[in-house]
Amino acid sequence: MAVAGLALFAAMMLVMGALRAVIQRRRTGEIGTRRTLRPDGSLEWWALAGTDLGWLTVGVAAPVADLAGMSPLAFLDYSVLRAVGVAAAVLGMLLGFAAQLAMGASWRTGIGEAERTPLVPTGAFRVVRNPIFAAATVAFLGLALMVPNAVAIAGLMASVIGIQAQVRLAEEPYLRRVHGVAYTDYASRVGRFLPGLGRLQPEHQH
Repeated sequence: MAVAGLALFAAMMLVMGALRAVIQRRRTGEIGTRRTLRPDGSLEWWALAGTDLGWLTVGVAAPVADLAGMSPLAFLDYSVLRAVGVAAAVLGMLLGFAAQLAMGASWRTGIGEAERTPLVPTGAFRVVRNPIFAAATVAFLGLALMVPNAVAIAGLMASVIGIQAQVRLAEEPYLRRVHGVAYTDYASRVGRFLPGLGRLQPEHQH
């Protein structure tokens, strides 16, 4: 199952990373990334770096540890959970890619402070405000269930913390600044990662 986990992780990086960037370039002339490799001291940079580290830990380090002989956690070491993990990883990848495509030309990796892209409240964004991160979390939960050792659980926790920091402390304040009442009214109706959960207070009630 470790080899299958590595293969699925590679597929996710190709589909949600490389393929999405190619599509973005064809649509807009650039790949849509606003991130830099060099640390800039911002909370956003560290949040995304933590998320990436968590994903690499789940997708690469955990399967490698399994192949090296690390024992799985007994309370998760069941064939049915591993099968659920495969289904969750595939489903999360497909839903995440569909949500990326739903953003159209507004899709970005990272925040461009000077940009004013349109708010996208349609498609998957009618159900939750962050369907890409939600789907990615499902996918990496699936990978962790496929190779359920301590390394995978640690990586999953790191990625969840990074996503929460990125969304709550970087992206939501940015969207408030850019879209104002339109965003807060949208966010008052639609949950953050799960339907109905994490809705914001409408701007006109402040």
